[in-house]
Amino acid sequence: MPPPPLRFAANVGWLFTEGEADIWARCEAAKAAGFDAVEIPDPYGYWGRAGGPEETPRPPLPALPVALINSPRGDVAAGEMGLGALPGREADFLDSLQTAIAHAKALKCDRVHLLSGRLPPGVTREAQGPAMEATLVRNLLTASDLLAVEGMTGLIEPINSRLTDPRYFLDTPGQAARILEKVDKPNIKLQLDIFHCQVMDGNLTGNIRALFPLIGHIQVAQVPNRHEPSSQGEINYSYIFNLLQGLGYQGYVGCEYTPRESTVSGLGWLKEVRASH
Repeated sequence: MPPPPLRFAANVGWLFTEGEADIWARCEAAKAAGFDAVEIPDPYGYWGRAGGPEETPRPPLPALPVALINSPRGDVAAGEMGLGALPGREADFLDSLQTAIAHAKALKCDRVHLLSGRLPPGVTREAQGPAMEATLVRNLLTASDLLAVEGMTGLIEPINSRLTDPRYFLDTPGQAARILEKVDKPNIKLQLDIFHCQVMDGNLTGNIRALFPLIGHIQVAQVPNRHEPSSQGEINYSYIFNLLQGLGYQGYVGCEYTPRESTVSGLGWLKEVRASH
């Protein structure tokens, strides 16, 4: 029996943004374009207050299943990008986790990307890394228990420090694998963005095969310009998609990229994947 076809989720923080400020309209556009699901990276301004979506009138559910949301970033004005690895901010992390769980429940989403956070300004990885890693491990253990009650999975994502975010704490797949080994919980998994993996490590075939047992979600974009998978760049996504399908990947493939022109005009690659699988 051939492996099932891959399923693709449109990240509506990046796609279908052309004149569509309303997140629900973007979800409708993703459905019309042939996506199987959506990622809503930041649902908090659209779906309830920080105390939980049950406190406000609920808009309709999105037109497609929600494959993924992110945890709250923290103090955005201060440049925060998550709280998971920040020593001394454990209480804030717990509050943000509870907010994320409430929103995920309302959206019927079972995966939450737990943002690790950035190194403080002027602090090196060598100096602060051990304390931040220990904090992240402790917070992920706490998250595992709370997410398990709801049947949810928590994800950690290495974000490259070469092109995208020089101060993001979790920046390589190897670092993420080490942390997941320490946590050792079945509902805390790896969110592997192949764009970030290529920028930091390359060796995509070897890395995907080695990391596959840890993977709970995958995202894609071309390197180096973070455009459509079919755009000119370093990654042969036809090969990558065949590899994932051959490995029996069952989750969604999140599409988190910047369209070169309009979102819809750049979706020829999706039609080609559908036709070839």
